[in-house]
Amino acid sequence: MKPKALNSLIKLPNLIKLGSFAVLFIWFWLSLPQPIFNTPYSSLLFDRNNHLLAAQIAPDGQWRFPASDSIPYKYEQALIHFEDQYFYYHPGVNPFSIGRALVQNISENRIVSGGSTITQQLIRMSRDGKQRNLYQKLIEFVLSVRIELSYSKKEILNLYASHAPFGGNVVGLETASWRYYGRPSSKLSWGETTTLAVLPNSPSLIYPGRNHSILLAKRNRLLDKLAKNEIIDSLTCELAKAEQLPQKPKALPQLAPHLLTRAINDGQQGKSIQTSIDINIQQSCNRIIEQHYKRLRKNQIQNAAALIIDVKSGKVLSYVGNTPGQDINSGHQVDLISCNRSSGSILKPLLYSLMIKESQLLPHTLLADIPTQISGYAPKNFNKKHDGAVKASNALARSLNIPAVLMLQKYGVEKFRNKLRELGFTSINRSADNYGLSLILGGAEVSLWELGNVYSSLSRMLQFYTDESSEYSSDLYFPASYKSSFTYKVKNKSFNDMMGAAPVYHTFEALNEMDRPIDGVNWSLYKSSRKIAWKTGTSFGHRDAWSVGITPEYVVVVWVGNADGEGRPGLTGGATAAPILFDIFKSLPTSTWFDKPYDDMVKVAVCKKSGYKASFNCNEIDSLDVAIAGERTIACPYCKQINLDKTGHYRVNADCYRVSDMIQKSYMVLPPAMEWYYQRKNPLYQTRPPYLETCMSQNNENIDIIYPKNNTRLFIPKNFGGLLERSVFQAAHSIPGATIYWHIDNEYLGSTNNVHQKEVFASLGEHILTLIDDKGEVLTRRFEVVMSEK
Repeated sequence: MKPKALNSLIKLPNLIKLGSFAVLFIWFWLSLPQPIFNTPYSSLLFDRNNHLLAAQIAPDGQWRFPASDSIPYKYEQALIHFEDQYFYYHPGVNPFSIGRALVQNISENRIVSGGSTITQQLIRMSRDGKQRNLYQKLIEFVLSVRIELSYSKKEILNLYASHAPFGGNVVGLETASWRYYGRPSSKLSWGETTTLAVLPNSPSLIYPGRNHSILLAKRNRLLDKLAKNEIIDSLTCELAKAEQLPQKPKALPQLAPHLLTRAINDGQQGKSIQTSIDINIQQSCNRIIEQHYKRLRKNQIQNAAALIIDVKSGKVLSYVGNTPGQDINSGHQVDLISCNRSSGSILKPLLYSLMIKESQLLPHTLLADIPTQISGYAPKNFNKKHDGAVKASNALARSLNIPAVLMLQKYGVEKFRNKLRELGFTSINRSADNYGLSLILGGAEVSLWELGNVYSSLSRMLQFYTDESSEYSSDLYFPASYKSSFTYKVKNKSFNDMMGAAPVYHTFEALNEMDRPIDGVNWSLYKSSRKIAWKTGTSFGHRDAWSVGITPEYVVVVWVGNADGEGRPGLTGGATAAPILFDIFKSLPTSTWFDKPYDDMVKVAVCKKSGYKASFNCNEIDSLDVAIAGERTIACPYCKQINLDKTGHYRVNADCYRVSDMIQKSYMVLPPAMEWYYQRKNPLYQTRPPYLETCMSQNNENIDIIYPKNNTRLFIPKNFGGLLERSVFQAAHSIPGATIYWHIDNEYLGSTNNVHQKEVFASLGEHILTLIDDKGEVLTRRFEVVMSEK
């Protein structure tokens, strides 16, 4: 045989050995599963200071908190002294402990001692379900050594403590600490800690609440051992022995269950979620909601929700998604903060602010408040009354529907819809034609969450208005967050261009003037009162009641109703949601008020009577700080110079009176329909004098038709006899005591005096309504009668 061939044969066994060793090493290195535990965990919700707010059991039915990063010193010492005193010295397996246990078990002819280390117990727990035989024991030996090469001793202790069984469906130290003592493991005493240290040794036998004598003996032996090894002193040992053992497991806190569900839906299942919630504010808000629920449910109102946002940070301080209760039929499980509900009047402040920003309104401009019909849509005020003319700020504070609809008609439905989308109302996703003018009265749906986002951002923007640049920083407008820390990537857009500091300030000032439902009309006289901009809303059919309150520090949003949408009598924002709102504000620290944004304002001469920019005909003028856009608003259209005879008692004109003998006097002259209602609410309103007998009005300025409007379609139902119902037409005249003669299609219907209402029967088809007053002034309207389908 050649030398080279011989050498090859000699090397072959060595190569086989080397290869076998390599395979064995690879198997050894890859034998440790990753992760060690492939088990589901409970979902936990903590407040900003790590107080447990809520918990949800793991999908497998176990209360198993997510693995912690560390364990308390007390538990570490108790566990090591009870289970594995040489834990920090062995490589995962302790031959001396195994030998000692083997000798004891043989001598007693039964198993009286185990030689497993904490590491071995950890591996055994991770391989749950494997048979207990010699082969599996050898595998555990190997894995115990292997895990020591990849994990530190501290990490192994944390894994053990997080997955050890503590009786029943309680798994892990932190779970056991909360279930048996109602607090985190870091706050346990020595007696409580040692109790938990001995539980995993035999959890089914010494389950708390049963076999107390066994549990007590094991705990006390461990305390004695700790004292002997000078981990604790003798006094601490005796005091710890005197502590009571735990009874049945305690219920875990459920202070914010709906927020926990939201976090789980956001992808946080099986995690410990630290939030921005303040547990004290959350508990207070929970109590307030529960107290009001006791009152509301008497009227079969089952649900309410509240959200508190810290304005400056945008973080949520309290999240109460619903009233307490387990009745599925009452909808207590629904998170109403995330649900879209009819907005009612809660969007009116945004329209008011936008119109001021875009030079269409001054804060106190007079708006029409008269019976109105627009293309078949006839809005009604909640109180079914009319003021004729009302200040825009007052109309907002009182939430009058007719002025709001007329404002939206002027501003534009599509434009307003698009602005709401820009502000962050994602639920407003239908076309403007679909919403129509009802958009301002609850035709759209919004969520309590997005409503809080918008109003808190407006409050934040107003506070951080910069004097130097007269602009906001765009990153001040962002959605709120319930997370303890968050970063929101803002778009490259300044919302100063959309809203403006002064318009928002005027809006909040107007909303601060509302009478509070709890303290009454003189609430501002109370020492405990504070300035709050607040607004209520009620949806059609009394299904949704809203209330939002705004200060520089907090935004509070409240919703009340039934989750299934059932309406209830008396379910209004003022009666049900506002009392909750103010109870919440009373529980919060005292707040401040907004500084006036002078850099976004300008002095403008304003007519005191009409609220418009003053014209040369206005004789009562105020100089007010208004939004810069106010300079571009129209001059007062109502104040007019009226020609009077030299006595000042009669109106005249150049056709009947010498100009040189005339005197001029300024009057606020409202259109007849507005004037008719306005003068009944404002007795100091001064009407124009009548015309001199020899003079006639030069145009149709005294008479107006309130209903029907020109070129409208009247949908009239049939009565039980199959005939069309009669309609009530209404007119107004600026001269008290004037007589109006009514005609339809040249047929005389009769006359009215002072109160101009006429019951009219009109057949199907087109008609012409003609009114003639006793001075010969004529006014006509075209209308069409259509049979109603109802």
